Amino acid sequence: MSGRLAVIGLGPGDAYHRTAEADAELAAAEMIYGYGPYLDRVADRDGLVKIASDNREELDRAGAALASAAAGHRVAMVSGGDPGVFAMAAAVCEAVEKGDPAWRAIDLAIVPGVTAMLAVAAAAGAPLGHDFCAISLSDNLKPWSVVEKRLSAAAAAGFVIALYNPISRARPWQLGAAFALLRQTLGGDVPVVFGRAIGRPDARLSIAPLAEADAEQADMATLVIIGTAETRIVERPGLQPLVYTPRFSGGA
Repeated sequence: MSGRLAVIGLGPGDAYHRTAEADAELAAAEMIYGYGPYLDRVADRDGLVKIASDNREELDRAGAALASAAAGHRVAMVSGGDPGVFAMAAAVCEAVEKGDPAWRAIDLAIVPGVTAMLAVAAAAGAPLGHDFCAISLSDNLKPWSVVEKRLSAAAAAGFVIALYNPISRARPWQLGAAFALLRQTLGGDVPVVFGRAIGRPDARLSIAPLAEADAEQADMATLVIIGTAETRIVERPGLQPLVYTPRFSGGA
């Protein structure tokens, strides 16, 4: 008899960011698959089996979870943030499409979570108050030339841009290259928000104009939001400024 697979977004950090639906699915799961640091955010309990795998083994992880569900188990797959935003939901769907035909009959639930750009935006104010887009700077699954085209198009169209996967040990140069490319269209005055580990105890948020934005402020725990010419900074005495993009637009 086929079991169930729930692909769950854990939110950006502490458990209070998880939805009630996510908590219910975690409580019902017999086994949980995921990248090790995400599994660590799920409390151990009697009868729960955790299966960790490397961050670059998404399809293998998805296939293993689907096979367990097909064998009749109640299975969860965990991702940070939202599972459908640069995370495991797409890998599970791909595995269903390309894998064992029996996997198409599995009871599958995609459980949303608070993705990093929403957590960072809320911490900063409302920089996503008007049209925006999200772009991953990782070129592991697409050429860097595609990243450049999308950055240029988004900037020219007047979108606020949320940058995921901005930098890593293997990709230390790409965020700086992205800033340089965006300055050509946006100039140096638009605000840049660096939100690191928002929702966790070591959270850090900083704001700089694009001309002064330093890529070394970021790591893989950082989400970067780049505003537009319409994005505003509201200074507040003794408090962090508010960054927001007005709900109206005069056009690019």
